[in-house]
Amino acid sequence: MPYAWSPVSQPLELPAFSRSRRLNVLGFLSRQGKLVYHTTTETVTTETVLEAFDLLLKEKSPEAFAIVVLDNASIHRSALFRSKELEWREQRLYVVFLPTYSPELNLIEILWRKIKYEWLPIAAYRSFQSLTDHVLEVLSGHGNKYAITFV
Repeated sequence: MPYAWSPVSQPLELPAFSRSRRLNVLGFLSRQGKLVYHTTTETVTTETVLEAFDLLLKEKSPEAFAIVVLDNASIHRSALFRSKELEWREQRLYVVFLPTYSPELNLIEILWRKIKYEWLPIAAYRSFQSLTDHVLEVLSGHGNKYAITFV
């Protein structure tokens, strides 16, 4: 609450809220609209990102190749992450890094913007459970009920 009024010597006191829970979604989006995603309520670490990559590799056919475009977050540049790149190349998965400060070049950012500002109803923000349910509904409905067309 940015502003409030109360009589002198009668301060308006509100309970402090603890930091709210967070739903993190990591995703891979192809130009054909195929979405592979991984959700967690935990802090995103390199290990979390590696779990998402493992999920992508399970979804990807062995003959197909994939190019994953990433920003320059420290979790994408860690020694642990970099140590996996050769293994991924052997599975036809390649990692490319965006130039600094250029999220507009990453297709997944378009999806995140659509989810946050167009596809989630206001009711999604009533509670953490409601947010989680609505986000999962949108993610699972991507490609059918929710779609982005890249030309």
